[in-house]
Amino acid sequence: MQEERILCLDHYEHGIVVRALNMLRNDLIGEQRPTDAVDDLLLKAIAVPFNNRKRRGHHEAR
Repeated sequence: MQEERILCLDHYEHGIVVRALNMLRNDLIGEQRPTDAVDDLLLKAIAVPFNNRKRRGHHEAR
């Protein structure tokens, strides 16, 4: 069974992740190394749907 993880990011954090993955991909291309794993992860990060449900912050009482 494959374990799945959920990571909640705001718009700004999502942009950082996408840009960081793209920079890693560009570095790998420059080094003539395979980019398959980074390509897959980058596509997942770009295509992730938005979830507009309000969530409690991790500092709020339950």
